[in-house]
Amino acid sequence: MKPVVHLSQTHSLKRILRKALLHTVCEESRCPNISECFSRGTATFMILGDVCTRSCSFCNVRRGKEGTKVDPDEAMRLLHVVRQLNLKYVVITSPTRDDLVDGGASQFALCTRILKEGIPGIKVEALVPDMGGSVEALRIVLDAKPDVLAHNVETVPRLYNYVRKGSDYIRSLRLLENVKKLSGDITTKSAIILGFGERWDEILQVMKDLRNAGCDVLTIGQYYQPSRRHHPVLKYYTKEEFEALKEEALSLGFKWVASGPNVRSSYRAFEVLHSINIPSP
Repeated sequence: MKPVVHLSQTHSLKRILRKALLHTVCEESRCPNISECFSRGTATFMILGDVCTRSCSFCNVRRGKEGTKVDPDEAMRLLHVVRQLNLKYVVITSPTRDDLVDGGASQFALCTRILKEGIPGIKVEALVPDMGGSVEALRIVLDAKPDVLAHNVETVPRLYNYVRKGSDYIRSLRLLENVKKLSGDITTKSAIILGFGERWDEILQVMKDLRNAGCDVLTIGQYYQPSRRHHPVLKYYTKEEFEALKEEALSLGFKWVASGPNVRSSYRAFEVLHSINIPSP
Protein backbone atom coordinates (compact mmCIF):
# COMPACT_ATOMS: atom_id res chain seq x y z
CA MET A 1 0.00 0.00 0.00
CA LYS A 2 1.36 3.41 -0.97
CA PRO A 3 1.70 6.00 1.80
CA VAL A 4 -0.60 8.98 1.88
CA VAL A 5 1.27 11.88 0.29
CA HIS A 6 1.19 15.02 2.43
CA LEU A 7 2.14 18.08 0.35
CA SER A 8 3.07 19.91 3.55
CA GLN A 9 5.84 17.34 4.13
CA THR A 10 7.11 17.83 0.58
CA HIS A 11 7.14 21.61 0.95
CA SER A 12 8.80 21.33 4.36
CA LEU A 13 11.61 19.19 2.94
CA LYS A 14 12.10 21.62 0.05
CA ARG A 15 12.41 24.50 2.52
CA ILE A 16 15.03 22.59 4.51
CA LEU A 17 17.01 21.85 1.34
CA ARG A 18 16.92 25.45 0.10
CA LYS A 19 18.03 26.77 3.47
CA ALA A 20 20.99 24.36 3.40
CA LEU A 21 21.79 25.29 -0.24
CA LEU A 22 21.46 21.65 -1.27
CA HIS A 23 19.97 20.14 -4.42
CA THR A 24 18.14 16.87 -4.96
CA VAL A 25 18.16 14.90 -8.19
CA CYS A 26 14.48 14.32 -7.44
CA GLU A 27 13.75 17.96 -8.30
CA GLU A 28 16.39 18.52 -10.99
CA SER A 29 15.29 15.48 -13.05
CA ARG A 30 11.56 16.07 -12.46
CA CYS A 31 11.24 12.57 -11.03
CA PRO A 32 7.64 11.25 -11.11
CA ASN A 33 8.04 9.87 -7.57
CA ILE A 34 9.06 13.13 -5.91
CA SER A 35 5.92 13.53 -3.79
CA GLU A 36 5.92 9.91 -2.63
CA CYS A 37 9.61 9.90 -1.72
CA PHE A 38 9.55 13.33 -0.07
CA SER A 39 6.52 12.32 1.97
CA ARG A 40 8.54 9.35 3.24
CA GLY A 41 11.28 11.75 4.34
CA THR A 42 13.83 10.42 1.86
CA ALA A 43 15.67 12.02 -1.06
CA THR A 44 18.66 11.54 -3.32
CA PHE A 45 21.04 14.40 -2.61
CA MET A 46 22.96 15.92 -5.50
CA ILE A 47 26.36 17.26 -4.49
CA LEU A 48 28.80 19.28 -6.60
CA GLY A 49 26.17 21.73 -7.85
CA ASP A 50 23.45 21.43 -10.46
CA VAL A 51 25.40 21.86 -13.73
CA CYS A 52 26.43 18.79 -15.78
CA THR A 53 29.31 18.82 -18.26
CA ARG A 54 27.79 16.08 -20.47
CA SER A 55 24.95 16.34 -23.02
CA CYS A 56 22.60 13.41 -22.35
CA SER A 57 19.51 14.03 -24.50
CA PHE A 58 17.08 12.68 -21.89
CA CYS A 59 18.30 14.50 -18.79
CA ASN A 60 16.78 17.68 -17.36
CA VAL A 61 19.82 18.72 -15.31
CA ARG A 62 21.39 22.00 -16.50
CA ARG A 63 24.40 21.75 -18.83
CA GLY A 64 27.62 23.71 -19.03
CA LYS A 65 31.30 23.42 -19.89
CA GLU A 66 32.15 23.58 -16.22
CA GLY A 67 30.22 23.22 -13.01
CA THR A 68 30.07 25.29 -9.87
CA LYS A 69 33.06 25.65 -7.56
CA VAL A 70 33.51 22.72 -5.17
CA ASP A 71 32.16 23.76 -1.77
CA PRO A 72 34.20 22.41 1.20
CA ASP A 73 31.26 23.07 3.55
CA GLU A 74 28.79 21.04 1.49
CA ALA A 75 29.39 17.82 3.46
CA MET A 76 28.60 19.44 6.81
CA ARG A 77 25.42 21.02 5.44
CA LEU A 78 24.40 17.61 4.12
CA LEU A 79 25.02 16.06 7.54
CA HIS A 80 22.87 18.73 9.18
CA VAL A 81 19.94 18.08 6.81
CA VAL A 82 20.18 14.28 7.14
CA ARG A 83 20.08 14.65 10.92
CA GLN A 84 17.07 16.97 10.68
CA LEU A 85 15.22 14.42 8.55
CA ASN A 86 16.34 11.49 10.73
CA LEU A 87 17.33 9.46 7.68
CA LYS A 88 18.88 6.01 8.00
CA TYR A 89 19.71 5.50 4.30
CA VAL A 90 21.09 8.28 2.14
CA VAL A 91 21.78 8.33 -1.60
CA ILE A 92 24.45 10.77 -2.79
CA THR A 93 24.83 11.55 -6.47
CA SER A 94 26.17 14.36 -8.64
CA PRO A 95 26.10 15.73 -12.15
CA THR A 96 29.01 14.58 -14.30
CA ARG A 97 31.97 16.86 -13.61
CA ASP A 98 34.49 16.35 -16.41
CA ASP A 99 35.98 19.73 -15.44
CA LEU A 100 37.34 18.28 -12.17
CA VAL A 101 40.59 16.30 -12.13
CA ASP A 102 39.07 13.44 -10.12
CA GLY A 103 35.56 13.77 -11.55
CA GLY A 104 34.26 14.76 -8.10
CA ALA A 105 35.49 11.62 -6.32
CA SER A 106 37.02 13.53 -3.40
CA GLN A 107 33.71 15.27 -2.66
CA PHE A 108 31.84 11.95 -2.74
CA ALA A 109 34.39 10.56 -0.30
CA LEU A 110 34.19 13.58 2.00
CA CYS A 111 30.38 13.52 2.14
CA THR A 112 30.34 9.77 2.78
CA ARG A 113 32.88 10.00 5.60
CA ILE A 114 31.17 12.96 7.26
CA LEU A 115 27.81 11.17 7.23
CA LYS A 116 29.23 7.92 8.59
CA GLU A 117 31.24 9.64 11.29
CA GLY A 118 28.37 11.93 12.26
CA ILE A 119 25.50 9.42 12.28
CA PRO A 120 26.34 5.96 13.68
CA GLY A 121 24.73 3.12 11.73
CA ILE A 122 23.71 5.17 8.70
CA LYS A 123 23.86 3.49 5.29
CA VAL A 124 25.21 5.51 2.35
CA GLU A 125 24.74 4.79 -1.34
CA ALA A 126 27.11 6.57 -3.72
CA LEU A 127 25.56 6.95 -7.19
CA VAL A 128 28.59 8.09 -9.15
CA PRO A 129 29.20 9.30 -12.72
CA ASP A 130 31.89 7.45 -14.67
CA MET A 131 34.62 9.89 -13.50
CA GLY A 132 36.32 9.49 -16.87
CA GLY A 133 36.93 5.81 -16.20
CA SER A 134 39.63 6.60 -13.64
CA VAL A 135 40.37 3.65 -11.36
CA GLU A 136 42.13 5.97 -8.92
CA ALA A 137 39.04 8.20 -8.66
CA LEU A 138 36.90 5.14 -8.02
CA ARG A 139 39.33 4.01 -5.34
CA ILE A 140 38.97 7.38 -3.59
CA VAL A 141 35.19 6.89 -3.36
CA LEU A 142 35.46 3.27 -2.22
CA ASP A 143 38.03 4.11 0.47
CA ALA A 144 35.32 6.18 2.17
CA LYS A 145 33.34 2.93 2.65
CA PRO A 146 29.93 3.58 1.06
CA ASP A 147 27.52 0.67 1.59
CA VAL A 148 26.34 0.63 -2.03
CA LEU A 149 28.21 1.83 -5.12
CA ALA A 150 25.84 2.64 -7.98
CA HIS A 151 26.52 3.66 -11.56
CA ASN A 152 23.84 3.75 -14.24
CA VAL A 153 24.34 2.47 -17.78
CA GLU A 154 20.94 4.06 -18.66
CA THR A 155 20.47 2.58 -22.16
CA VAL A 156 21.73 0.04 -24.70
CA PRO A 157 25.15 0.58 -26.32
CA ARG A 158 23.71 1.20 -29.82
CA LEU A 159 21.94 4.34 -28.57
CA TYR A 160 24.79 5.93 -26.60
CA ASN A 161 25.67 8.39 -29.39
CA TYR A 162 22.06 9.61 -29.40
CA VAL A 163 21.20 9.42 -25.71
CA ARG A 164 24.46 9.60 -23.72
CA LYS A 165 26.86 11.77 -25.71
CA GLY A 166 30.26 11.86 -24.05
CA SER A 167 29.69 8.59 -22.21
CA ASP A 168 30.87 5.10 -23.10
CA TYR A 169 29.04 1.82 -22.44
CA ILE A 170 32.18 -0.29 -21.98
CA ARG A 171 33.66 2.33 -19.65
CA SER A 172 30.56 2.11 -17.47
CA LEU A 173 30.69 -1.69 -17.35
CA ARG A 174 34.37 -1.57 -16.44
CA LEU A 175 33.62 0.83 -13.60
CA LEU A 176 31.23 -1.73 -12.09
CA GLU A 177 33.76 -4.53 -12.67
CA ASN A 178 36.47 -2.47 -10.98
CA VAL A 179 34.28 -1.91 -7.93
CA LYS A 180 34.26 -5.65 -7.34
CA LYS A 181 38.01 -5.91 -7.98
CA LEU A 182 38.80 -3.13 -5.53
CA SER A 183 36.15 -3.92 -2.91
CA GLY A 184 34.56 -7.30 -3.57
CA ASP A 185 32.05 -7.23 -0.69
CA ILE A 186 30.35 -3.95 -1.61
CA THR A 187 26.89 -4.08 -3.21
CA THR A 188 26.81 -2.68 -6.74
CA LYS A 189 23.80 -1.25 -8.53
CA SER A 190 22.80 0.07 -11.96
CA ALA A 191 19.76 1.31 -13.86
CA ILE A 192 18.20 1.10 -17.30
CA ILE A 193 15.68 3.59 -18.72
CA LEU A 194 13.37 2.38 -21.51
CA GLY A 195 11.65 4.21 -24.33
CA PHE A 196 14.53 5.51 -26.46
CA GLY A 197 14.07 2.98 -29.27
CA GLU A 198 15.91 0.01 -27.83
CA ARG A 199 15.03 -3.54 -28.91
CA TRP A 200 13.97 -6.27 -26.47
CA ASP A 201 17.03 -8.40 -27.23
CA GLU A 202 19.27 -5.39 -26.56
CA ILE A 203 17.72 -4.89 -23.12
CA LEU A 204 18.31 -8.53 -22.26
CA GLN A 205 21.93 -8.27 -23.40
CA VAL A 206 22.52 -5.20 -21.21
CA MET A 207 21.18 -7.12 -18.21
CA LYS A 208 23.53 -10.01 -19.01
CA ASP A 209 26.45 -7.59 -19.39
CA LEU A 210 25.67 -6.04 -16.00
CA ARG A 211 25.55 -9.41 -14.29
CA ASN A 212 28.83 -10.38 -15.93
CA ALA A 213 30.26 -7.17 -14.50
CA GLY A 214 29.17 -8.29 -11.02
CA CYS A 215 26.22 -5.92 -10.66
CA ASP A 216 23.97 -6.99 -7.76
CA VAL A 217 20.96 -4.65 -7.98
CA LEU A 218 19.04 -3.39 -11.01
CA THR A 219 16.28 -0.84 -11.56
CA ILE A 220 14.33 -0.54 -14.81
CA GLY A 221 12.01 2.37 -15.57
CA GLN A 222 10.13 4.23 -18.31
CA TYR A 223 11.54 7.39 -19.86
CA TYR A 224 9.27 10.44 -19.80
CA GLN A 225 10.27 13.36 -22.02
CA PRO A 226 10.90 16.44 -19.81
CA SER A 227 10.38 18.93 -22.67
CA ARG A 228 10.17 19.17 -26.44
CA ARG A 229 13.91 19.75 -26.71
CA HIS A 230 14.67 16.40 -25.10
CA HIS A 231 14.81 12.96 -26.73
CA PRO A 232 11.31 11.82 -27.79
CA VAL A 233 9.63 8.81 -26.22
CA LEU A 234 9.54 6.09 -28.88
CA LYS A 235 7.75 3.44 -26.83
CA TYR A 236 5.73 3.17 -23.64
CA TYR A 237 6.19 -0.22 -22.03
CA THR A 238 3.34 -2.07 -20.36
CA LYS A 239 3.33 -3.24 -16.75
CA GLU A 240 3.42 -6.79 -18.10
CA GLU A 241 6.60 -6.03 -20.05
CA PHE A 242 8.23 -4.52 -16.98
CA GLU A 243 7.26 -7.58 -14.96
CA ALA A 244 8.71 -9.88 -17.64
CA LEU A 245 12.00 -7.96 -17.52
CA LYS A 246 12.06 -8.22 -13.74
CA GLU A 247 11.62 -11.98 -13.90
CA GLU A 248 14.36 -12.23 -16.52
CA ALA A 249 16.71 -10.13 -14.40
CA LEU A 250 16.08 -12.25 -11.31
CA SER A 251 16.72 -15.40 -13.33
CA LEU A 252 20.12 -13.96 -14.29
CA GLY A 253 21.05 -13.70 -10.62
CA PHE A 254 20.39 -10.10 -9.62
CA LYS A 255 19.80 -9.96 -5.86
CA TRP A 256 17.11 -7.26 -6.04
CA VAL A 257 15.21 -5.79 -8.97
CA ALA A 258 12.70 -2.92 -9.24
CA SER A 259 10.96 -2.68 -12.61
CA GLY A 260 8.02 -0.47 -13.51
CA PRO A 261 6.98 2.69 -15.38
CA ASN A 262 7.84 5.12 -12.58
CA VAL A 263 10.88 3.31 -11.21
CA ARG A 264 14.05 5.38 -11.08
CA SER A 265 17.57 4.42 -9.99
CA SER A 266 17.07 5.58 -6.40
CA TYR A 267 13.38 4.70 -6.08
CA ARG A 268 12.84 3.16 -2.63
CA ALA A 269 16.59 2.61 -2.43
CA PHE A 270 16.29 1.97 1.29
CA GLU A 271 14.25 -1.18 0.59
CA VAL A 272 17.38 -2.87 -0.75
CA LEU A 273 18.74 -2.66 2.79
CA HIS A 274 15.89 -4.85 4.04
CA SER A 275 15.70 -7.15 1.01
CA ILE A 276 19.31 -8.28 0.74
CA ASN A 277 22.05 -8.58 3.31
CA ILE A 278 24.26 -5.56 2.68
CA PRO A 279 27.54 -6.24 4.52
CA SER A 280 29.11 -3.50 6.60
CA PRO A 281 32.13 -1.93 4.88
